[in-house]
Amino acid sequence: MGAGGPSLQREKKESLIQPAPHTKPPFTLSQIKKAIPPHCFKRSLLRSFSYVVYDLSFSFLFYYTATNYFHLLPSPFAYLAWPIYWIFQGCVLTGVWVIAHECGHHAFSDYQWVDDTVGLILHSALLVPYFSWKYSHRRHHSNTASLERDEVFVPKTKSEVPFYSKYFNNPPGRALTLLVTLTLGWPLYLALNVSGRPYDRFACHFDPKSPIYSDRERLQIYISDAGIFAATYVLYRVAMAKGLAWLICVYGVPLLIVNGFLVLITYLQHTHPALPHYNSSEWDWLRGALSTVDRDYGVLNKVFHNITDTHVAHHLFSTMPHYHAMEATIAMKPILGEYYQFDGMPFYKAAWREAKECLYVEPDENSPTKGIFWYRNKL
Repeated sequence: MGAGGPSLQREKKESLIQPAPHTKPPFTLSQIKKAIPPHCFKRSLLRSFSYVVYDLSFSFLFYYTATNYFHLLPSPFAYLAWPIYWIFQGCVLTGVWVIAHECGHHAFSDYQWVDDTVGLILHSALLVPYFSWKYSHRRHHSNTASLERDEVFVPKTKSEVPFYSKYFNNPPGRALTLLVTLTLGWPLYLALNVSGRPYDRFACHFDPKSPIYSDRERLQIYISDAGIFAATYVLYRVAMAKGLAWLICVYGVPLLIVNGFLVLITYLQHTHPALPHYNSSEWDWLRGALSTVDRDYGVLNKVFHNITDTHVAHHLFSTMPHYHAMEATIAMKPILGEYYQFDGMPFYKAAWREAKECLYVEPDENSPTKGIFWYRNKL
């Protein structure tokens, strides 16, 4: 763990974890921006749409192959073909999810209405309430690594850890926790705000009156709900025509994989033994934005439009389109120095390690500064 970069020179060897810098950086956001080529901040409507067409073309190809040829295969091969379809389709649709995520950040085009239209359609098709997520995710970017105000993956302090957690602090318990998190984590977050910022009353992404949203945002939450209802109705009609089993095989399992990758990617971006969190006495926006880590997912980096290995740049400049983020990351590395965090551990190993090491946060008892919190695992 430490300063690294999206290049052939990235270190793949695992090393001892060193705490990331937590003092105020010796550079400003404007200095980082000046180091990045100006064209990296330019959005191209044509280029952005090309990625939509590219992803949807592959998605249709996988769908067409599965629905027209799998039934012709001998029985043993058909059973093998479907899991391959689920994985490939789930990965490609995760890329579609990422493009809709770009729309939510106004990184897709120079036209807000285009971004919102494309984002609403793509996210609704994946059963995501577009505007609801857009506004809560924007608050996450505004308050990253703040223990009081961050919106998602807010770590607990030791006193807040449930008493039963110690019974899951073992390999079977961690495996079960990861399984539940990856399969149910996303719908539970949307519906019940699980792992989200605590509010003084019930918070739900589908509720226009939820405390997550301001009064001026509530109308668009209704629009998000309408998108979900429309997508659900289409799925209902498909199930009536083709059968529920067909719909689960073609759409349901890939969607489960999309949701799993979404949770895993987000979890690993913000959970690492070296990353600090801050309370209100220490937090500031730049240090919070730098309390993220780039990861290496191998070939999936490209499939996921580099949301995995350019996340630090994304937090610093969220309106930058994904197709410039790699160049921007390389350009800003010399400025960030040791403040840039990259971990090349395979993501499946990293998920297991973080589930073991990052159970709660507490301040360093040997430090005079009590507003900076670090992950711990001794229950």
